[in-house]
Amino acid sequence: MTQASQGRPPGAAAAAAPARRTPAGRYGLLLLVLIASYLLAAFNGRPLGTDIQIGLFAVVLLLALRTSPLPPGRRMLIGAVAIVGSAAALGAALTGTDAGIGAAQLWKGCVLMLTGVFIVRRVLARPTVTIQSIYGALSTYIIIGLMFAAFYAAIEHLGGAPFFTDKQPANPQTFQYFSFTTLTTLGYGDFTAGGNGGRAIAVMEALTGQVFLATLVARLVAAFRAPSEPPGG
Repeated sequence: MTQASQGRPPGAAAAAAPARRTPAGRYGLLLLVLIASYLLAAFNGRPLGTDIQIGLFAVVLLLALRTSPLPPGRRMLIGAVAIVGSAAALGAALTGTDAGIGAAQLWKGCVLMLTGVFIVRRVLARPTVTIQSIYGALSTYIIIGLMFAAFYAAIEHLGGAPFFTDKQPANPQTFQYFSFTTLTTLGYGDFTAGGNGGRAIAVMEALTGQVFLATLVARLVAAFRAPSEPPGG
């Protein structure tokens, strides 16, 4: 037994080992996948773009699970459910019916919601704020916008009435546009939710965007510290 180990209190080495094994959150790749998913739907008006989003959102969830502190068995279970559920959602979307497309949109929204929860919990659990924490916060912000866009689309297909007023086009591009302008509270006014349900969810999204920026992102940016250079560097 070395002198260093003799000087440690009992159980200190055992307590330190799990901390070293805790995976560090790395969200650069996840952020890129989210941006690619947004652009795919924004510039591709065909249903294929939104169908591919189902698989991309499953990948986003798996990337968030990769650094989650959950036990490995639970991570594998959630990952398996995400893959099977996404395959079922894709099959429902390919039917081309309002019920199938609406169910697929609901699944996308739920997957994104779960992903956002995993990322926020991991970012807040970090003892220090790093560039990966910033990436995680930005990823969550994009996830919120995409999540509400999916819920708006689900209302359009399952609600039985047009989502927008004045017969505005309801497609993936306009839902994403409306979602992010609502999230950022820009409020251009060119698209307006027609039903009470859509309006209520739009208000919730606007409040979520304000609280998210005013609390989590502002706190992370203010506390961010770049890695210090080694002595003599």
